[in-house]
Amino acid sequence: MIDRTANLLGVVGLAVADRIEAAAREILSHAGETPAAVVVIGYGLGPSNDQLRRILGLSHPGSVRLVDRLVADSLVERRQGRDKRAVALYLTERGHTLREELLLGRLAAIRPLLEPLTGTEHEALAALLHKLLASMETTDLDRCNLCRLCDDRVCTDCPIPADFRG
Repeated sequence: MIDRTANLLGVVGLAVADRIEAAAREILSHAGETPAAVVVIGYGLGPSNDQLRRILGLSHPGSVRLVDRLVADSLVERRQGRDKRAVALYLTERGHTLREELLLGRLAAIRPLLEPLTGTEHEALAALLHKLLASMETTDLDRCNLCRLCDDRVCTDCPIPADFRG
């Protein structure tokens, strides 16, 4: 029975991931880690390139190319970091606008999968998901990676709070 449940959960997970990727591609014309970078930088904590790289699981060159593209697309700007040796990343006004579209688009892409459920079933599913996430043994970096596309405004009781200051 557990294998069947695991299999079904895997299918739902892929359906959710595919919908999120399609929504992000439509909004940003980019997929991969570009949407996650916009969301993470948009938390407004001024991550360094290295912090962003670790959260997204990218190589240093891959992260540099990603940030260069975000800067070229006028979504991100580099500022002096708290440590004068580091550069802090912040969204531009255009970046904030697209981040908001990404977060709304992500939820809109997932919501149809939940429509067949009743209110009681929504509550039960939310409780089960919360329980699953809370039971995961994760480092803070793992939690930042898991929450890299989260809209923290709707997840007010996060089961795996992440510290994006790294």
